[in-house]
Amino acid sequence: MRKPVIAGNWKMNKRVSEAVALVREIKKAGSIPQNVEVVVCPPFVSLSEVAKELKGSNIKLGAQNMHWEKSGAYTGEISPVMLKEIGCEYVIIGHSERRNYFCEDDAMVNQKVLSALIHGLKPIICVGENIDQRDRGETEVFVSGQVKKAVEGVEKDQAEDLVIAYEPIWAIGTGRSADSDEANRVIAMIRKTLEDVFDANIAGEIRIQYGGSVKPDNIREFMEMPEIDGALVGGASLQAESFYKIITYDR
Repeated sequence: MRKPVIAGNWKMNKRVSEAVALVREIKKAGSIPQNVEVVVCPPFVSLSEVAKELKGSNIKLGAQNMHWEKSGAYTGEISPVMLKEIGCEYVIIGHSERRNYFCEDDAMVNQKVLSALIHGLKPIICVGENIDQRDRGETEVFVSGQVKKAVEGVEKDQAEDLVIAYEPIWAIGTGRSADSDEANRVIAMIRKTLEDVFDANIAGEIRIQYGGSVKPDNIREFMEMPEIDGALVGGASLQAESFYKIITYDR
C-alpha cells in the first residue's frame, strides 16, 4: 500500500520569521493524520530554522532544489550534503519553473536525481507538459520521455525512494487544474513507464503525486483516484488553514 505524500512547495515566499510562524500555525491546526506523509519545502534561507520548529513533529522537511555536486566552485548553489545536514529528507527536482527560467534540462535533472539518492535524499521529480503540447496530443510521449531521462541510471534498490510529481505546466499557478480522470490517466501512464524501466513490483511501490492548482476544494477528487499518491501543493500551502484542509482531506 503506497502512503500518500503531500508536499508544500513554498517557492520564493515567506521570510524566515514568516516561515517559522507558518509551521507553527500548521502544527496548531490539529494532528497530522498517520495515513499521509506531509512535507514542507521552504526557501533555502529558512530551512535551518524551520527544521528546528519541526523537531518532535511528523512533518518532514524538503528543499526546492539542489546542485548535484557535494561541494565546489558553484556560486549561489546548495549541495545535497548541506541539505542532509540541515535535516532535509526530500528535495524537489526539475520543477518546470527551474526548467523554464533557469534552463535546467533533462540531463541536469538526471544528475540531481542520482546525486540526491546517493546522499540519502528522496527526490520529488517534476514532470509535465505545456498547453501547446497538450493541445497537440503529445502529453504521453513528452511526459514519458521526461520520466525515462530523469531516472536513467537509478538502481532498482534505490527506486523506492523516488517520488514523481505530475505537474502539467498549464495548471501551475493558473487556477486551472487537470480533471481527476485526466490526471489519473497520465499518472497511470507514468507508472507504466516506470514499469518498463524497472519492473511491475517496483513501479507499483513508487509514489506519484499530482500538482497544479491543488486546493482544499479539489484535493479529494484527486486523492480518490487509484493511481494518485498525493499532491505537490503550491499557493494553497502558504496558508496554514488551506494546507491543513488538504492534509486532512479524508476526514
